[in-house]
This record gives sequence, structure tokens and C-alpha cells, in this order.
Amino acid sequence: MKFSLALVAAFAASANAFAPAPVERASTSLAMDRRTAATQIATTAAVLSGLPSLALADGARSAATESRARGIYGQRIAALENAVNAGDFGAVASEKNAFILFNSGAISDKAKKAAAVKGTNEIFAAIRAKDAGALKSAYAAYKKANDIKLTAVDKDAGQGYSSDYDFKARSSLGSIYVR
Repeated sequence: MKFSLALVAAFAASANAFAPAPVERASTSLAMDRRTAATQIATTAAVLSGLPSLALADGARSAATESRARGIYGQRIAALENAVNAGDFGAVASEKNAFILFNSGAISDKAKKAAAVKGTNEIFAAIRAKDAGALKSAYAAYKKANDIKLTAVDKDAGQGYSSDYDFKARSSLGSIYVR
């Protein structure tokens, strides 16, 4: 520790010895020279680059964001029908995040959201208890209460989505008719 402090002190002394002598300049409107300004700008840039970037999300909710959450996560939940009927607890448990994200993004009414969370808790209580009958009934009640259905798109009937914000974009449900 002492050696490194002595080394820093020696370096600072030698740097001052080779620095050019200050030159008298005519007074300008700015009280600093270019070297000082560049040093201050570089120091400010270094400090700002070290700060974490600020989150700019405003948490806005709209019909479009709810529709997108309902489409994306509702499809994942609806696709669990075969796993629930087969009693595959692991497949349902692996989609826990779909239930959480559906509850938080697709439902804006507080009472409906509380009921959806309660339904999710019933589903996962049945999984923990390894009760296939309770899982089937809780899953069916959750789907019915939240109006969750698999969406099927007939690719021969027309275009599957119209914008990149549509939940069917970049999925097997989305198709663009190209002649």
C-alpha cells in the first residue's frame, strides 16, 4: 500500500515537472482554455456513462396492450388443455409465467384480476397436491371466467394479422397472403 502511494506521488511530481509553463493569454469571454474544457467534458461523460440508464416505461395500459397480452398468454394457457386432460402437472407448472403475465396484462379490472389470481392459485394448489381432478376443474373454471380460447386462423380465408403489434405476428397463427 505504501509503495503504491509513493509511486502515485512520484508520477504526479514527474508529470508536473514536464508540464508546459502557463502562458499569459488575452482575456476572453470564457474563463477556461480548451484543455480545461475538454477535461471537464471527458470527466462529465465518464460520470454519466457510469450511471445506470433510467427506465422509460410508463406502465401505460390500453385496449391494444390488453389484447396483445390476452392473445399471447391466453394462447399459451389454452394450449395446456391436452396436458391438463392427461394430468401432466409438469407441463402446466412450466407455464406458470403465462398465468402470471395473463393476470397482470390482460385484465385491467381489479375485481376480475383478483378472481383470476385466485383461480391461478387454485390451479397451482391442485398441482402441488397432485390432484388431477381438481386441476381439471380449476383449469376449466379459470378458462371460462377469463374467456380463454384457442385462436385458429384459416389461412385460406385471408390475412392473419395486419400490424407487427398484433399478437399473431411472428407466430404460427399469423399469415400474410402473398400472391
